[in-house]
Amino acid sequence: MRSQAAVACDFAPIDTALLRRYYLRFFIDITARELFLAGVTTNPTGQWTTQAARNLFLRRAGTLTGTRALVHDRGSQFTHAFDEIFRAEEIEVLKTSIRAPVTNTFAERWIGSLRRGLLDRTIIWNQRQLERIVVDCIAHYNHHRPLDPQSPRPEPHKPPHPLHLAPRVTKTTRCHGLINGYRNAA
Repeated sequence: MRSQAAVACDFAPIDTALLRRYYLRFFIDITARELFLAGVTTNPTGQWTTQAARNLFLRRAGTLTGTRALVHDRGSQFTHAFDEIFRAEEIEVLKTSIRAPVTNTFAERWIGSLRRGLLDRTIIWNQRQLERIVVDCIAHYNHHRPLDPQSPRPEPHKPPHPLHLAPRVTKTTRCHGLINGYRNAA
């Protein structure tokens, strides 16, 4: 699927402490491994999902130019109108097999990462809080995580620090302290 320049999409159901269920809608570009948040709702209807697809093309049209396929499951939210938006952009729509989450592995893997890295470690109270921490998590996913197993690489123009001079380290936090990043200060 990676060679097909595909985009995968799915819903992530998220329960709050007040027993309310929200559905997080996202798209993930498989070749660039970039994630796009399409919205959060309590009732993912076909009309809402179709509008989320329109919004995706309005916001991210330039980044989806090389996309040749869209992968989604056979949920009732994915209506004919939803598929037609992608077909109009000459993107082939690929539906996964019934009860086979392994066929949409990129989306399912991100849902698992979201749960393990963020949702299992915090209590969600409402939609506003959920959107805020998920946007922060997606920003971390898209910009700060290493894409290459060799990353982070030392910069070639900087000499290594002598042992007697300890480098200053700065800490950045995301998602209210659940994700921490460390860098050598300049």
